[in-house]
Order: sequence, then structure tokens, then C-alpha cells
Amino acid sequence: MKTILITGVAGNIGSALAQALLKRDDYYIVGVDNLVTGSLTKLPKFSDRFHFIKADVNNYQEISAIFLSRQFDYVFHFAALVGVQRTLNNPLLVLDDIDGVRNILSLSKNSIVSRVFFSSSSEVYGEPVTLPQHEETTPLNSKLPYAIVKNLAEAYFRSYFDEHGLSYTIFRFFNTYGPNQSEDFVVPRFLKKALQNQPLQINGDGSQTRTFCYIDDNIDTIISCLEKHLYINDVLNIGSDVEYTIKELADMTIKTTKSKSIIEHLPPLKEGDMTRRQPDISKMKSALCRELIPIEDGLNVLTAHYLKKTESE
Repeated sequence: MKTILITGVAGNIGSALAQALLKRDDYYIVGVDNLVTGSLTKLPKFSDRFHFIKADVNNYQEISAIFLSRQFDYVFHFAALVGVQRTLNNPLLVLDDIDGVRNILSLSKNSIVSRVFFSSSSEVYGEPVTLPQHEETTPLNSKLPYAIVKNLAEAYFRSYFDEHGLSYTIFRFFNTYGPNQSEDFVVPRFLKKALQNQPLQINGDGSQTRTFCYIDDNIDTIISCLEKHLYINDVLNIGSDVEYTIKELADMTIKTTKSKSIIEHLPPLKEGDMTRRQPDISKMKSALCRELIPIEDGLNVLTAHYLKKTESE
């Protein structure tokens, strides 16, 4: 049985990854989260192969104690301060996340860890120079603290491989939505408002585009990379390659939920709201080996989830 460490396990992707791995009999999961943005409600329940530890990966003493108590075969370092507005409001906290990267890499290289997987971000690309955004050819040109930290972290992973032979895989996550996504992100925020017939608020005219990846597509790709030993010492985009404007997303949400909500336009964000996003996902498609889940299907699943959640409250 392989022992896996997942940092940021109480977040959207970390919690879904833990739940998916526990459906297999081959893994024991140790999950770490400081619960600043994560939630205990997202953690796997009723499994004797899951152990949660509240700890801050940016604190060397806390995370080193965990490494001393266990032998990890693989590490998924997904802990980070996320969300455009949250990271803009807390730039120093964002910069602290580089300490966590150094801690994880330093401790992993001195252990039996075979490979470290890292959650980078589409934000490293900044405003698109060319579309679709390809891992090898698209410049990383964002100046926002969050993107700079992710870019620097990627350099750390490459350097630790060059210097110490520690293998890595870097995932550049584009918008991934699902039942455990924090409700300040656009898809759950729109759905919650629509189900209450409240206005859907859009910054600017809504012409900015994003792609929306359902969580199952993300997780299945990650596990494929793990179990099939794919993209070792490589970077791959994880997302959908179908663009939608934020206005189109709002319209789809209203239609899906049969809502009476109206669309309300707010002033544009001063920074951080990139005009377009569209990844090249050739590597992801090769790992996934199936069609991606259409956004219409994902919205239907998520709507049913929120309705069930409301009924139980």
C-alpha cells in the first residue's frame, strides 16, 4: 500500500483527490490543511485509510514533524491561498506560500518520496499572448503576487530535480468547479444566487472569457498521471479548452436553474481579471483518454447538489 501526503486536503481539488484515491484499495492518505480557506466538511469520512492533521505547511516545524512520523511514497502539494480577490487583498500571505514549497521539497528530497505533484495555476500566463495557452510556448507574464509565487515555485521544482533528482509533475489548474469549490468562486456563486432568485453580479461587461473544468475531469487526469507514470518532470494544463464569456455563464446558470434572477453589472476589477483564458489541453486529453464533461452537464449535477444541500439544512 502506498502512503500519500496531500496538503490543502480541505480544499476543492485536494478533498476530491483524497476521496477518489480512497475508493481504491492501494492508498493510505495523510491530509494536511491549516483550514484558513479549507473546511472540515469537505474531508473524507468513515475511512480507516485517511488521517487528517491540522498544520501549516509554511511552518517548517509543523510539516517536518509530519514527515518524521510517516514515510510518504508520493506528495501532492496543493496547499495555497487562492481566489483572485483574496490574494489581491492579502499579498504578503500569498508570498508566504513559497515557504511551503521550499519546506515540502526539502523534506521530500531527504525521504523515500518518489515524486511530488504541485498545483500551479493558469494565472502564471497573465494576459494571453497567443491562444490556446501552451505549456512550453506561452510566456509566463503575470506580475500579480499569486502568479509570481506559482512561477517561482515551478522553478524550485525544476531546480530540485536538477540538483537532487527529486521527480515532479506540475499541474497548471484552470477554473475547476465542483461540489467542494468555495462559494466565492464564480460557478458556485452564480448557482447559489440563481437558486435564490437573486441578481447575478458581473464585474465589467461580462465579455471576459474563462474555461470551466468539472472536478471529475481534473481528478481523473491527476490519478492517471500518478498510476500510469505520466508527465514525470513535466508541466501540463488541467482545464477545459472551451471558452465561455462570464455573461454566457450567467445566462446558462439562469436557464439551468430556471431562475428569475437578473444580471447586474458592477465596475470592472482594478486588476487580476484577465480578459481571456483558454488552455492547450493536449497533454490532459492524452492522460484522460475520454471526452471532458460538458459544462451543461456539470451545472446540472451541481444544481442538484445545492438543492439537496438546501433541503437538508
